[in-house]
Amino acid sequence: MNAIVALCHFCELHGPRTLFCTEVLHSPLPQGAGSGDISGQNEQAEEEEGGIQMSSRIRSHSPAEGASADSSSPGPKKSDMCEASGCRSLAGGHPGYVSHDKETSIKYVSHQHPNHPQLFSIVRQACVRSLSCEVCPGREGPIFFGDEQHGFVFSHTFFIKDSLARGFQRWYSIITIMMDRIYLINSWPFLLGKIRGIIDELQGKALKVFEAEQYGCPQRAQRMNTAFTPFLHQRNGNAARSLTSLTNDENLWACLHTSFAWLLKACGSRLTEKLLEGAPTEDTLVQMEKLADLKEESEGWGGSEEEEKPSAQPDVVEGQELSKCSPETSLMPDCNSWNVAHRRLSVFRSLRHMRQVLGASAFRMLAWHVLMGNQVIWKARDVDLVQSAFDVLRTMLPIGCVRIIPYSDQYEEAYRCNFLGLSPHVQIPPHILSSEFAVLVEVRAATRSSLYPTLFDDEQSLNKYEFVVTSGSPVAADRVGPTILNKIEAALTNQNLSVDVVDQCLVCLKEEWMNKVKVLFKFTKVDSRPKEDTQKLLSILGAAEEDNVKLLKFWMTGLSKTYKSHLMSTVRSPTSSESRN
Repeated sequence: MNAIVALCHFCELHGPRTLFCTEVLHSPLPQGAGSGDISGQNEQAEEEEGGIQMSSRIRSHSPAEGASADSSSPGPKKSDMCEASGCRSLAGGHPGYVSHDKETSIKYVSHQHPNHPQLFSIVRQACVRSLSCEVCPGREGPIFFGDEQHGFVFSHTFFIKDSLARGFQRWYSIITIMMDRIYLINSWPFLLGKIRGIIDELQGKALKVFEAEQYGCPQRAQRMNTAFTPFLHQRNGNAARSLTSLTNDENLWACLHTSFAWLLKACGSRLTEKLLEGAPTEDTLVQMEKLADLKEESEGWGGSEEEEKPSAQPDVVEGQELSKCSPETSLMPDCNSWNVAHRRLSVFRSLRHMRQVLGASAFRMLAWHVLMGNQVIWKARDVDLVQSAFDVLRTMLPIGCVRIIPYSDQYEEAYRCNFLGLSPHVQIPPHILSSEFAVLVEVRAATRSSLYPTLFDDEQSLNKYEFVVTSGSPVAADRVGPTILNKIEAALTNQNLSVDVVDQCLVCLKEEWMNKVKVLFKFTKVDSRPKEDTQKLLSILGAAEEDNVKLLKFWMTGLSKTYKSHLMSTVRSPTSSESRN
């Protein structure tokens, strides 16, 4: 996480001061932190959960002898520092602490002040604001502030007990600074819990020292017996003590480095970015609704009912399960299960492959019936062949418009399914065979070899099959057809487009026409506009042709319940408010 964590202190002589800060470095260490033998002098901090409790694992670092502070450092002047190190964490010449993250090649470096002038200015301003104007009621607790120019800050102020301080306590804050406002706000619960743990540890150690000092020499009684002296003179003669003295912990800064470094690493790892391509599609909404319905059904089943379920062959059980579903059920989960199980046995690999096998005219007739919502019947002995055909054909429709019975020993009515697989001996009613709202694909044994191309014959060849497509309403060759069908055929015949690209084209086309369906649904079903206005709308949408209108009306049945209920609620709300008035 690209952020800086700092410990700040309010000095009675100098005001807000930065005591200790940890920053993330993705590049070589800055001069002073990476020079010399710092890796040998410092104990590499181990970023593990536990924060300040890791002090026993980290050895305190002693400054190199003869080292001097960098005169060009942007930190405060030496004359401004408290004599008793109340405003100082690391002694002059101390090179700081470094932890190496071998997984990401990131270094966590701790100093009293950032070496970069711009970062020093940002931290300095955040420090001043956290201990002056940006505080919560009671002066102790978390608060958020900042802007785009100087960064955003999560600040947690707290008190540390000090028997020699005015009011027997001193004021500190731990701040986290970063430029990403959303990320910092989302990290609020995590940062609050971890920083609160660090503060509790510091306050607990300081309280033990305070109680020991008060027991040995009570300051309250001593002050009451001391003659009054001007506060300024008293303040100058009693400089603030260092935090290591208040907590009696010589390893305090190494321990804080461990805590801050782990905090930066853990906070950066807990949230990951995910690319969202707009609002969820209708297919996604319908699929979520079906999964929720299936979950409710499974929760409603008792243990005895599950035991009474008859065991049967996989294909028969699948057909029975599907036939129990309502006409509005898309049955996506069931179809996915056999899709994965039979992936290697699939015969049809894509729409392009099916078009090559069936031929252009037969495929166009079949695709036309699929898009119009007519019943598509496949008769074959090979169950895997039928299932693979449905798996390919369903990609042309929204999920909400798909109702499949993969294989059955009896004919099922069109209201139960628009994709029906039958065994060859099943008799289809004559009125269905002559109906213009159904298409039949009969898979027969081929009368000659090499009848169809063997582009995908590595697992199962289509040479042994002959496909006969018939319908009571054959599609004329010169019929324009729905616009989306023409675009699908154009994509399939374009050999420059791979199968994956064609699949993405289908997704885009379906979403485009589902948007038109939404407009038509609101216009006709919700607003109840007259036919003249509806015809004008269809012309604007580019769907005034007969086939396009039929397609839109069929696809309207695939709209999600979420979208429909949202439209109905927005329409009813103004009416209800007017009735109350």
